[in-house]
Amino acid sequence: MKVLYGVAPLIAGVIATTLLLGSSQDVAAAQPIGIKNVVLVHGAFADGSGWEPVAKILEQDGYTVSVAQPPETSYAEDVKYAKAAVDAMDGPVVIVGHSYGGSIITEAGNDPKVSALVYIAAFALDEGESCASIEQAVPQASKAFKPDSNGNWWIEQAHFAADFAADVPPAVSHFMAISQVPISTDSFTHKVTNPAWKTKPTWYMVATADRSINPNQERMMAKRAHAKTVEVNASHVAYMSHPKEAAKLIEEAAASATVNQ
Repeated sequence: MKVLYGVAPLIAGVIATTLLLGSSQDVAAAQPIGIKNVVLVHGAFADGSGWEPVAKILEQDGYTVSVAQPPETSYAEDVKYAKAAVDAMDGPVVIVGHSYGGSIITEAGNDPKVSALVYIAAFALDEGESCASIEQAVPQASKAFKPDSNGNWWIEQAHFAADFAADVPPAVSHFMAISQVPISTDSFTHKVTNPAWKTKPTWYMVATADRSINPNQERMMAKRAHAKTVEVNASHVAYMSHPKEAAKLIEEAAASATVNQ
């Protein structure tokens, strides 16, 4: 009996320790993991070069950055380019989209490597929505978006600065206007089928002086995505005119993402 009494507390102790370790592991699994990979996705009428100020800040802060270059030729192609950038990373990723890039990350964000999404004045579309349908529901201020005979859309150069990039240096907005990347009708009208923000944590930056996406639509999309939201007094290219604020939001998402996401 002495042996049994001696063994019983030992067994109980082992069980308690096992339960405690299991509980600790569960808690640890839900702790932020500090993601260090970021994929930046540009929007319509632009290319990835506009992300340079944000990318520099992120790299200085120790992040590995990839700037995806979707061609804006079709929605499927654009999502493919973004997913390729994600897949090339060696671990969990925060994916960031500006403008039409938000539509891209809404689908590409379903990649298992993606742990968080960040929208910068971007289309956080729901199932069955397209960029075109959102713009029709609450129109943007600009009237300078024009189609050509090849199925592409452009911003009239004379209105580019005021409607797209009003708060960057004139030389920068001028070069953006003459080097703009047109967006295909398919990219603009393609409907999202599986929004990643419904299952993954989301952050959103509203540009309150945006003339390309109505700021009220940005607020609506951020709210329904349950996004942690900040607002900046910026034009549509908030990531260019406010790179520090954009980088801060991205780093907040990276620091807050968890193992379970």
